[in-house]
Amino acid sequence: MAAAPTAERPAIARRGPAAPRPGPGGRHRQNLPGYLFLSPWLVGFLLITAVPMLLSLYLSFTDYDVLTPLREVHWVGWDNYRRMVTADPSYWHAVRVTLTFALVAVPLKLAVALGVAVLLNRTFRGVGVFRGLFYLPSLLGGSVALAIVWVSMFNRDGAFNSLLALFGIQGAPWVNDPRWALETLMLLAIWQFGAPMVIFLAGLKQVPTELYEASSVDGAGAVRRFWHVTLPMLSPVIFFNLVLETIHGFQGFTSAFVLSNGTGGPVDSTLMYTLNLYINGFVRLDMGYASAMAWVFLVAVGLITVVLFRTGRFWVHYSDAEEH
Repeated sequence: MAAAPTAERPAIARRGPAAPRPGPGGRHRQNLPGYLFLSPWLVGFLLITAVPMLLSLYLSFTDYDVLTPLREVHWVGWDNYRRMVTADPSYWHAVRVTLTFALVAVPLKLAVALGVAVLLNRTFRGVGVFRGLFYLPSLLGGSVALAIVWVSMFNRDGAFNSLLALFGIQGAPWVNDPRWALETLMLLAIWQFGAPMVIFLAGLKQVPTELYEASSVDGAGAVRRFWHVTLPMLSPVIFFNLVLETIHGFQGFTSAFVLSNGTGGPVDSTLMYTLNLYINGFVRLDMGYASAMAWVFLVAVGLITVVLFRTGRFWVHYSDAEEH
């Protein structure tokens, strides 16, 4: 009689001995190469950023004048900050000039960058050349050479007035006129729209063509497609450019310094916040007060950035975001 078949038991894989976990010393040895690669950045951060920032925070509560040794400075508490608010009219004038510059130049710069990006988001002969030419001014950044050329162009005998003369229009000494000096700086900032333009171009490439085709089928024209398709899909890119350009707008220094020969003129019309800080710290040698100005500026720009992030949730739309 044949034996009844028995169910085969599944083979149980035998595990080898567990690898020993490295002790604290072993983990440090494993992380040592990473620390070595990070060490140049860490040393640079400590020596160039962290230590000077902490020192400037300390100096903001002193009467340090650059010429006095640090061990002999006097602690004045909140006097520098109170002086900013109550006893320095040039401080509030610099705040107004900087706010005016940022509130006008930044939106116009982004509008021009977006408009040019839309025009260049097409396929035609030489489009790469045009993109390169429009981006070229941004490569120069806030260079002194560019500011000098700009000032020479908008002098009384500059190229801009020569161009106006061809149409019978009498120009003005734009950079020497308090009514137009700040606007000249704004025009220079707007002209350097290449960097946000490139970012807008990259964002436009990511907009699905199916959305444009569907809106065209529904009868939407070019303007409606721009407002209801392009702008909502570009809102994350617009937000990114807005944050960067706002911070950059508040930090304007080189062009104002060159145009006014470091004085903020004519008649303090180009006295940007950073230029006023430079004058107090390195011309008047009132480094304690300049350090206090720098920390107020840091906190103010940080608060503005926080406000942008808080308000961005109401108008920035991410296509792959999950609805909660």
